[in-house]
Amino acid sequence: MKSIGKTIQELRKKSGLDQIEFAKRAGVGLRFVRELEQGKHTVRLDKVNQVLEFLGHHLEVVRNGREQ
Repeated sequence: MKSIGKTIQELRKKSGLDQIEFAKRAGVGLRFVRELEQGKHTVRLDKVNQVLEFLGHHLEVVRNGREQ
């Protein structure tokens, strides 16, 4: 979650938004934004997707190359 959180933080900053304004516009709470950017492992995936959608991004699941 740390890399996702840092990426979201970078995208937020590039958009010129502070955490408060970003939370309002993305439709999530300020506490969630703070925990997400800090890399907390228990953030809700639906809210992560909501934030990414606001930023024009998405998560993608890909095989890591290991055979099962």
